[in-house]
Amino acid sequence: MRVPMALQGVSVVELAGLAPGPFCGMVLADFGAQVVRVDRPGTRGDLSRMGRGKRSLAVDLKHPRGAAVLRSLCARADVMLESFRPGEPHIPTLRETGRGTLPEEGRPPGIWGVMEKLQLSPEILQRENPKLIYARLSGFGQSGRFSRVAGHDINYLALSGVLSRIGRSGEAPYAPLNLLADFGGGGLMCALGILMALFERTRSGKGQVIDANMVEGTAYLSSFLWKTQQTGLWGQPRGQNMLDGGAPFYATYRTADGGFMAVGALEPQFYELLLRGLGLKSDELPSQMSITDWPEMKKKFADIFAKKTKAEWCQIFDGTDACVTPVLTFEEVTHCGHHKDRGSFIIDSEQGVSPRPAPQLSNTPAVPSSKRDPFVGEHTEEILKEFGFSQEEISQLKSDKIIESNKPRANL
Repeated sequence: MRVPMALQGVSVVELAGLAPGPFCGMVLADFGAQVVRVDRPGTRGDLSRMGRGKRSLAVDLKHPRGAAVLRSLCARADVMLESFRPGEPHIPTLRETGRGTLPEEGRPPGIWGVMEKLQLSPEILQRENPKLIYARLSGFGQSGRFSRVAGHDINYLALSGVLSRIGRSGEAPYAPLNLLADFGGGGLMCALGILMALFERTRSGKGQVIDANMVEGTAYLSSFLWKTQQTGLWGQPRGQNMLDGGAPFYATYRTADGGFMAVGALEPQFYELLLRGLGLKSDELPSQMSITDWPEMKKKFADIFAKKTKAEWCQIFDGTDACVTPVLTFEEVTHCGHHKDRGSFIIDSEQGVSPRPAPQLSNTPAVPSSKRDPFVGEHTEEILKEFGFSQEEISQLKSDKIIESNKPRANL
């Protein structure tokens, strides 16, 4: 018998967007939520390939009848997830407020973004469904002077302060791919906000609006850096401290075959095991914490690591507490014995490999879908029927090009 997943019964409406939003939706789907991805008709779908476990409804939200379709879905949903750019403040002029018809259906003062212009604001949707959790994921937040400007992971990372701490000594800061802000501070933090709001709703019976953004999410992830400012841990320039590449015992080293080993021997007892594996004696070397000797020690370690292959170093350090591990490539990681022991990677129906959802829950573990990602509009009709639309209404919406249905053809 299949065990229910943690989020079984939770209904999520996700408006298609760039990677952080779809990742948030995929996390929810992996743990059992029913996620409907709302796509624009005629688009290619989720280019970030984060559609696992979702179904696709294609509807033109710019048409009032299309927006009405979405309102019908949200009237019965638990969560609405959108990642459009916030809008500009609107202050009605004397002419607008006193003697004429207000533009755009008499919009009131406030912040008017994409969702507000579509008549899909939190106020409207929560008026129809007070239990709705309205998650807004953006780069800079729903307010503030940067809220309306474009940006990407590197910009959010920069504005959070974190980027200034990442990089080698004497070089410009560099972003660690687009993982930290987009997916850590953005998508994952948004998922956390949704789960907290779902839990709070069990007490109040009410939904709420979540303002999740990559800048503040990333800054929050960096709390350790802020809290340790006065400890001396970051007293040297970037790239010369213990945890940012300055220490010889917390760095990566090239091996004879062009591979790399990662070293993280912080504690004295682990450092001693590292030296032993490298064939060195601590009484013949400077103190581990002698910062002035770190550059020379890094060169010494690098020369030694370069004399053996990655496999040879693995044989030396496997089973020890020296905190030395191979830097695995994507091709190597799925063959790692530890990952095989735990089933850490999964294979979908198209033989694509990806990490298994984390963390593992003992009673209600995630069971991610192994099916391919949905085509745009693949489930349009079945979703609308589930939400109470008649076949006649669906046919009319389709005829008027408000919705799009793209059922895959069977292979004969």
